[in-house]
Amino acid sequence: MRILILLYTIWTTFWFVFLFILLFPFFWLFLQKPEWKPKAHYLNRLWGRIFFLMAGISIKVQYDFEPDLKKTYVFCANHFSYVDIAAMGMIIKNYYAFVGKSSLKGVPLFGYMFAKLHIQVDRRDKNSRVTSMTRSLKALQSGRSIVIFPEGGIWSKNIPKMLLPLKDGGFAMAIKQQIPIVPVTLLNNYKIMKDDNFAIFPQTIRAIVHQPIETKGMTKVDIEELKIKFYQVVQGALDNYQT
Repeated sequence: MRILILLYTIWTTFWFVFLFILLFPFFWLFLQKPEWKPKAHYLNRLWGRIFFLMAGISIKVQYDFEPDLKKTYVFCANHFSYVDIAAMGMIIKNYYAFVGKSSLKGVPLFGYMFAKLHIQVDRRDKNSRVTSMTRSLKALQSGRSIVIFPEGGIWSKNIPKMLLPLKDGGFAMAIKQQIPIVPVTLLNNYKIMKDDNFAIFPQTIRAIVHQPIETKGMTKVDIEELKIKFYQVVQGALDNYQT
């Protein structure tokens, strides 16, 4: 069994890297002008679609809410696995910027694409947090949605329980712009790729896109209330999936 998992991990890793290198010249081209960035975004989706196909991993999404492609949202999801970023690219069809760790920009080639297309944040650095918030608000104002993991990384030691307290960022920007939070539950990615090793196990990715949580009329004093509403939706779905 271990040999099969090793071979499968090598197979999927090969396709992940090979496809990215193959597409990188097009990523580079589309990232040279701001107006071309949507093309890079949809190229990212193509990369993910082909990768999951070659990996034999299907994606089953329960859309309790179908996001309007012409509207702007802050998509917030639980984060238990390195598969989550790629999975969100398949689940969310809107044009979005992903808010992720600044360490990702250090990955050769991928880091260049990530830094140009998305928003980096070093949560230990106050200036970095302020800069990422400013860039996120500019993205939302331009009509581009945001995808963020409010746990701030894969930190939970009791998966599938989310880590508390959640970070304020995603909720603060949604309130600032008076746009909805859309909770997304990633039900089983941690069973496909655990955070403590790089072995990949073939399973169907299962997710739920929940009804939006409105922020109209909310102010920054309501951030905690908004965080609780999000947590109850996503953790409730995770708990139901286990029973």
